Amino acid sequence: MVESLRSVVRVVNGVVTHEGEGFQVRRPFPTPALADFDPFLLLDEMGPMSLAPGEAKGAPDHPHRGFETVTYMLAGRMDHRDSQGNQGSIGPGDVQWMTAGAGVVHSEMPAKELLEKGGWMHGFQLWVNLPKKDKMMRPRYQEIPTERIPKVQVDRSVVRVIAGEAFDVRAVIETRTPLLYFHVTMAPAARLQLPVPYDHNVFAYVTGGRGRFGAERRVVTEGTAVLFGPHGADVFVEAGSSLDFLLIGGVPLREPVVRYGPFVMNTKDEIAQAFADFQSGKMGTIPAERA
Repeated sequence: MVESLRSVVRVVNGVVTHEGEGFQVRRPFPTPALADFDPFLLLDEMGPMSLAPGEAKGAPDHPHRGFETVTYMLAGRMDHRDSQGNQGSIGPGDVQWMTAGAGVVHSEMPAKELLEKGGWMHGFQLWVNLPKKDKMMRPRYQEIPTERIPKVQVDRSVVRVIAGEAFDVRAVIETRTPLLYFHVTMAPAARLQLPVPYDHNVFAYVTGGRGRFGAERRVVTEGTAVLFGPHGADVFVEAGSSLDFLLIGGVPLREPVVRYGPFVMNTKDEIAQAFADFQSGKMGTIPAERA
């Protein structure tokens, strides 16, 4: 029924900017047009881009406190190392879910083969805010290979369930607060109604093609975020010639957000303490690389 469909309240174009060592990203938020979308703080799309040998760049050692970073790769490979001793590598279809909590220093750098030989790079990083009660929790790291991420086919659409649940298929990733993170691929002219929890803020980010979204059938194209209103049990989508998008949602925290660079807390004093703890070494250092 149309009454059950969520409406589109805003469409936000991604802004091109640079991160880390200077790699280019497309970012729907935070920008001057949209600071955040509670509980989400940032979404960056890396690529898609073809890299020549020596051209790949990453994000060398840097700290985080108070939130989670979620890296999802479609092409290319990134290596992760952090001050908790975690070390891993994610490639096409893999997900890295890092809960910074009280503080962690980490690096995300292009894999040696990508750096030396070049190749395609395409991925996403999402920042998820932590509630006040969890901001100083012990850091946690989850690395999920593509073969462990469940997917479900609905008519002529495929939904990869990275977090949350879709059509009775549940993700393997554990989240601190209720979240959903789906990667949806639709055949030309396919239609889909995706059930979403009533208490979630929900948005879509179009990664390829074009489609119609929401009760209004709003036309949206690649590189654009679609913010849905709070009422309705389903998100309606109709593909154009083809359509590829992320659907992301979570229970809003409705808490004060004070952010400065790599730290996101509830007060300015907590931000000042985060800088002091990092500078004094309390967030640790990344151990020497294992052979």
